Amino acid sequence: MTASISESWTRIENWLAEHAPATHAALAPPANPADIAATERVFGRQLLKPLVMSLLRHDGLLNLPGSLLPGFYRPMSAREIAAAWQLSTRFYDKRTADEKGEEADYDFMKIGSSSVLYGHPQLIPIARDLGGGYLVLDHRPEIDRGRIHEADAVEGIMRVSHEMWTSLPVLMEAIATSLETDQPLNGYTPVVDEEQRLYWDFIPLRREHALNGGFDQAGFLPMRRR
Repeated sequence: MTASISESWTRIENWLAEHAPATHAALAPPANPADIAATERVFGRQLLKPLVMSLLRHDGLLNLPGSLLPGFYRPMSAREIAAAWQLSTRFYDKRTADEKGEEADYDFMKIGSSSVLYGHPQLIPIARDLGGGYLVLDHRPEIDRGRIHEADAVEGIMRVSHEMWTSLPVLMEAIATSLETDQPLNGYTPVVDEEQRLYWDFIPLRREHALNGGFDQAGFLPMRRR
């Protein structure tokens, strides 16, 4: 059984407090329920419960270099989610989507990406990277409801196959386990830099370590293993 959002957050917080205190200090306080309600009014629908529970634990991440989520993503606050949704939905081509109909959904499931679905009002941004990409939580009442996708203005919506994207609770539990065990998560391994901030090192792009005084050339401190 997948752990609850609250249980996974507790594990993540405990690990950050011990190994990456700068990132731990950057965790935002709980969201104001009024901000969540205002965000839902913008969408015209309720947010899925796991997202609400996560926001009520931490309303995003304060301004700090680094990334809490694999893929270099930072969770957003309720207000940031609303603003990102308003921006992305401007690019949604409803006419083309209606013309393609079920064909668009079929292509998305078969090919794993769709430019037509970018900006869909029920694909709600929940995290962002420095390049302008988003993680979106699928609120559509179909098979992918609750699943997390990657979104990019050029590539469109990308349905990543790794199981950690199955849902927000699955993702948070997978992150907690990866942090605690120092095991890769879909090619990403947690690392801590000199300033005690969490990053995710993408293994296929990792160059050979040339250790110098305990740090590699990028300034990352090798993880303590237990």
